[in-house]
Amino acid sequence: MLVDLVAGPDGRTFTAHPGGGPANAAIAVARLGGRAVLSTTFGDDLFGALVRAHLEESDVDTRMLPSTGATSVAFAATDEHGVARYDFRVSWDVQSIPLVDGAAFLHTGSLAAAVAPSAVEAAMRAARAAGTPVSLDPNIRPTLAGRPEVARARFERQAGLADVLKVSEEDLEWLYPGTDPVSRAESLLILGPRLVVLTRGPRGALAVTTALAVERPAPAVDVVDTVGAGDAFTAGLLSVLARREVPLGRLDETTLGDALAVATTVGAITCSRAGADSPRADELGAVAALLDRGPASG
Repeated sequence: MLVDLVAGPDGRTFTAHPGGGPANAAIAVARLGGRAVLSTTFGDDLFGALVRAHLEESDVDTRMLPSTGATSVAFAATDEHGVARYDFRVSWDVQSIPLVDGAAFLHTGSLAAAVAPSAVEAAMRAARAAGTPVSLDPNIRPTLAGRPEVARARFERQAGLADVLKVSEEDLEWLYPGTDPVSRAESLLILGPRLVVLTRGPRGALAVTTALAVERPAPAVDVVDTVGAGDAFTAGLLSVLARREVPLGRLDETTLGDALAVATTVGAITCSRAGADSPRADELGAVAALLDRGPASG
């Protein structure tokens, strides 16, 4: 959980938006009608009050972890296409992360996985041991990732602890320069995930398992910025997978296609707004019905 300070056109005026990868995902899940529990930390300061109010407004069940730090801040500036670049001031000294009983997924990634990998990886192992599927979005931020070879080793170790792995073309280009992103995404299944999802910006997304490959386009929108769009995408994906209750080892083309349709729509709508402002279920149009479809039969 952090605050994104997004630069205006003049490059000198900043607007504060609550953010942080897993926090954005938790908020998006809750706005889509699911229950989201966020284990996190932020300071007893002005930005902390801002993010706490934001979480409460979206009905996120927030569990505070022991910490002595201030609220983390990310300075963001966008290019002419609305794509953000970041500069971070991060305080995240978490030592352990307790699991939540009955969760459909444990989702993690982004700064948490880079700054406190030992605590995050211990939680991932504990979740898998308890039978809870693990979702990972590395959301690589070069300014915090460290040397590429170190970041690549960390990513591959964490990917091996994940059941669902969501990566962007930008992630893969930074981790594996010059390689074809589709081929690389398919090869990541070797590390252990049962589902790998590649986001491709305006070209939509591709989901691959050892048995299936499913693509869906992204809805066309006027992009304001891309802040939080990948997190919103992940929330849409996990929301459908959780509600369908299809074991990840038996995913079918319909379930994956519906999950991608919801995910790309949620991500696109977020791109049409300033900051990580994901939509509610009643803003999804026709794809909202895919959220309400119950568990698969058979």
